[in-house]
Amino acid sequence: MSPSLAASVFEEPAVGRSTMPAGWQDFLALTKPRVMTLVVFTAICGLIAAPERIHPVLAFTAILCITIGAGGAAALNQWWEADLDAGMKRTAGRPVPQGRIGRTDARDFGMALSSASVFIMGFAIGWFAAAILAVSIFYYAVVYTMWLKPRTPQNIVIGGGAGAFPPLIGWVAATGNITLMPVVLFAIIFFWTPPHFWALALFVKSDYAKVGIPMMPVVAGETATRRQILGYAVLLLPLSMAPWWIGGTGAVYGIAAALLSLAFLALSARVGLRERTGPDDTMKPEKQLFAYSIIYLFALFAALVVDRMVA
Repeated sequence: MSPSLAASVFEEPAVGRSTMPAGWQDFLALTKPRVMTLVVFTAICGLIAAPERIHPVLAFTAILCITIGAGGAAALNQWWEADLDAGMKRTAGRPVPQGRIGRTDARDFGMALSSASVFIMGFAIGWFAAAILAVSIFYYAVVYTMWLKPRTPQNIVIGGGAGAFPPLIGWVAATGNITLMPVVLFAIIFFWTPPHFWALALFVKSDYAKVGIPMMPVVAGETATRRQILGYAVLLLPLSMAPWWIGGTGAVYGIAAALLSLAFLALSARVGLRERTGPDDTMKPEKQLFAYSIIYLFALFAALVVDRMVA
């Protein structure tokens, strides 16, 4: 971490100094609402798939806490990475680099959301679920953002655990305990994350290279990244069907998981077996895999809920 970035923890640099009034849309943008959609959806699916039912008001409260916590972690991520975001084309338009929200304001907003989500979850649902929520926020904001991301090309592999917590938290909110099933759901997202994110990193690697983030395509090269994408897709196929094999779901989920994962594997193979690309390559297979990977996770967890409802 550069000295200027380390100093920014205590001082508000020019890139994060507010130069215009912030609107509610700017604070909403700090929570990364598009990313949050998938987080919230998998949390809802984990709660519904659990074998026990809780009162609808408590279920709503649990999902709200997960939503607020995810938003708080995202705000803390943007506070810490304001300098990096300013140097990347994909993120330069975010509120902090643009000066619409001060850097310390983003930090305080993230801390407030994170703290509120954990305490409300604890008092309304239970402290076990609250503790896991707190761990997930810390994992994303500190372990991934501050430690892993700037230091190792395995950042997204290890850091993938941050995005895998929501269905586990939803399950614990409903049942109060952890069994094999929510652990498998956690593992599915954990192994889905590298091919999902590396597909994106392949066609925006110049951004990461420019700001010195050691993403896999930048450090290990395109060929190694493509091979690892394919490798994770191979592992994801049997793992996605594990909920059926362990008796946690029925055939509806099992068949859906097989079809969805075979399509994921086919797209990953197109990416993984490609030759080195040139400067004018549009990277269409990589973009298709990235888009499908989002659809894949939505559809896979939707199948989990449908299976539960028809059981």
